[in-house]
Amino acid sequence: MGEFCKKIFVFWFLQPCKTQIRRGTPHGLTYIHASGGKNMDKFTPEYIQNVQQIIKNDEKDKARELLKDLHPADIAELYQQLNLDEAEYIYMLLDGEKAADVLLELDEDDREKMLKQLPSEVIAKQFIDYMDSDDAVDLIREMDEDAQEEILSHIDDVEQAGDIVDLLKYDEDTAGGLMGTEMVVVNENWSMPECVKQMRIQAEELGQLYYVYVVDDDDRLKGVFPLKKMITNPSASKIKHVMRKDPVSVKTDTPINDVAMTFEKYDLVAVPVIDSIGRLVGQITVDDIMDEVREQSEREYQLASGLSQDVESNDTVFTQTAARLPWLLIGMVGGLANSVILGNFESNIAKNPATALFIPLIGGTGGNVGIQSSAIVVQGLANGKLDLKTAGKQLFKELGVALINACMISLLVFVYNWFFLDNIATTVSVSLSLFAVVIFASIFGTLVPLTLERFKIDPAIATGPFITITNDIIGMLIYMSISYALSI
Repeated sequence: MGEFCKKIFVFWFLQPCKTQIRRGTPHGLTYIHASGGKNMDKFTPEYIQNVQQIIKNDEKDKARELLKDLHPADIAELYQQLNLDEAEYIYMLLDGEKAADVLLELDEDDREKMLKQLPSEVIAKQFIDYMDSDDAVDLIREMDEDAQEEILSHIDDVEQAGDIVDLLKYDEDTAGGLMGTEMVVVNENWSMPECVKQMRIQAEELGQLYYVYVVDDDDRLKGVFPLKKMITNPSASKIKHVMRKDPVSVKTDTPINDVAMTFEKYDLVAVPVIDSIGRLVGQITVDDIMDEVREQSEREYQLASGLSQDVESNDTVFTQTAARLPWLLIGMVGGLANSVILGNFESNIAKNPATALFIPLIGGTGGNVGIQSSAIVVQGLANGKLDLKTAGKQLFKELGVALINACMISLLVFVYNWFFLDNIATTVSVSLSLFAVVIFASIFGTLVPLTLERFKIDPAIATGPFITITNDIIGMLIYMSISYALSI
């Protein structure tokens, strides 16, 4: 069954990689290769030819030596350069732990297709057994409930299965859904020798040791035990006397964004997770949170660019179209709305054709100002420097900036038109319209993200096309109205 598993795996692995699970690998945050490191940039044609020659000659020892210093992510990249048979040959040489790590590098869709081809017992014993709890949970979350229960029933380690079940109960966008249960925990009443003994036993099951957490008899988090204390303090000392008390921690229901800010604020590499009564239940490492931050940044960038869902360059035409078309249709509606506005003022444009020359200026300025304002607000909400309590202060600040920008822009355009445009009405209408559009776009770009945040909607959707299209319509209406009023 193991050979079958590997063949299926290789088949799907040859599909292009997109989003991978990279939480809590046993290699820690940064992987340093003994040979100096290999990555996609290093996979030159000569390197690939050498690998292919090794495979052709059936030199298993050389192939194993080559794979030994490669990170699972690098192996994933290498597979993309090989054909099916060559990739299968390489994969057959991987041990269970590394094979499981490679699985986590798969694109979610491809991983799902592969797992559907495998019996639940194979998934449990070939992959789950070699994963940290947070990685196993991420993998199992991708399956339906029936498949989850069946896989869990085949896990021999009852403690591991219990940890996975407990973690599945948490919302995946909270600290509880992100944490792992693998960590070193000691009791505050232990002596130094007993502590060292227990640390050695527990550390054998870990790939990376970040912190040693200290709990009381009720498993409540009391402190962190600095490893330096093992050397500088007498062996007779109890842990409670040398530990660092009141460590920074997060609760299981803490949103991931807040967890990320905690890491940044306190320069942490790991943070303990506690329940509502202070009991230590898990740990989040910096590599876990960085994966989440990266995914969130990519999502927000795509939203700002007018993409309604996560897509990659190697997605199918249908997938990319489904993600891009909604905003394009909204933009089309905005364009039609502008055409209706212009149609209602057709006589005014015919009377004064110079008015049409400044339509792109009005629309572009309003859109740019709105995006700037919304981007500042979205950024402030994301990094915790801005919240609904300080929204009024931010609004007044943005109004002040808008007044200065509006005066400068309208004045410059007025001076330009005064010398180069022999039409006082158009000169005045363009300047007044720019002033009004800048003020409106600034306030609108500030209020929309704050309003979305108030109703628990991702403010990132307020940036990009939404702000631009709305400001185009309102800006055009303002411009045409002012131009019409001055022409009467």
